[in-house]
Amino acid sequence: MLTFVAVAFFNCKNKEEKPDEVIEEEVVEEVVVTAPTLEKGCYTYNENGSMVNIEITSSDNPVEGNLTYEFAEKDKNTGTFKGEFNDGKLIGTYTFQSEGVESARQVAFMLKDNQLVEGYGEMNEDGTTFKDVNSVNYSSTMPLTKTDCEQ
Repeated sequence: MLTFVAVAFFNCKNKEEKPDEVIEEEVVEEVVVTAPTLEKGCYTYNENGSMVNIEITSSDNPVEGNLTYEFAEKDKNTGTFKGEFNDGKLIGTYTFQSEGVESARQVAFMLKDNQLVEGYGEMNEDGTTFKDVNSVNYSSTMPLTKTDCEQ
């Protein structure tokens, strides 16, 4: 009789221990990477006696605006900018007056954390365009921060 009770106990115990089937659902999270957005308005650096300001007047390609460089101990350059904004990079032509002469050169900026960081790279022989725009180094120590435009 004791054997029967032990067998019955183990049979009941085994039935209780069988877990219900677990159905695992695969959860797929969709990661949306948003490209930085260039906004109309002013981006300015103004420290240590030097000032760089770009006022974006049209943020749709082509991007247009006014660009001013005023470095300490140097002549001020003021002109216009026209270029393209793609993949967080703003690349275009800066046409400016310096010492009464109109000049143009290619400039590049990367939008990062709501700042425009100017890029530098090897220029062609006459210094007007980058030899390879894909090798531009965006490491300027003068980031232009989004600011209110001065009237």
